[in-house]
Amino acid sequence: MRKYLAIVDRHKATSGTRFINLLLDRLFIQVIYYVFFFIVGVGYAVVYGEGFDTESANQSFMFKLITLLTYLTISFSYFFFMEFYLGKTIGKYITGTEVISIDGNKPTAGQIIARTFSRAVPFDSLSFLGNNGWHDSWSDTRVIKGKNYVTERQSKEEINSIGAKEMS
Repeated sequence: MRKYLAIVDRHKATSGTRFINLLLDRLFIQVIYYVFFFIVGVGYAVVYGEGFDTESANQSFMFKLITLLTYLTISFSYFFFMEFYLGKTIGKYITGTEVISIDGNKPTAGQIIARTFSRAVPFDSLSFLGNNGWHDSWSDTRVIKGKNYVTERQSKEEINSIGAKEMS
């Protein structure tokens, strides 16, 4: 069980900010999705010398399945890689928020995987309108306002270091 820090709760992002994050991230995922299929379409045209017949493809169950799986793969990859390696997605960069563990540390790969797969639960994207989003609660993570959190954490560390013997 992780130690829960009160400082994390004091700096949680507001529901409005979380909603903006959701909209921005979905927008960027859509852009990546369309760019991916544009590149695939151009590659198809170069290899086969003809355009892709979207009308007959849209009738195909296999095409629909492939596009759905591609979208889910892009979406999960976007959230996992951005949040694990950078601590934030593009939407979070814009709003100045980031993902941390409830103990104040960087989230582990397991926490980010749980967070990412929790987003597949229906209505999860609206769950942040409550106290915490489901993907936050189930993965022991929080979305915080980065600057405020870092400032308070540094202040507390400086206060705690007063009186400690300095070694050269």
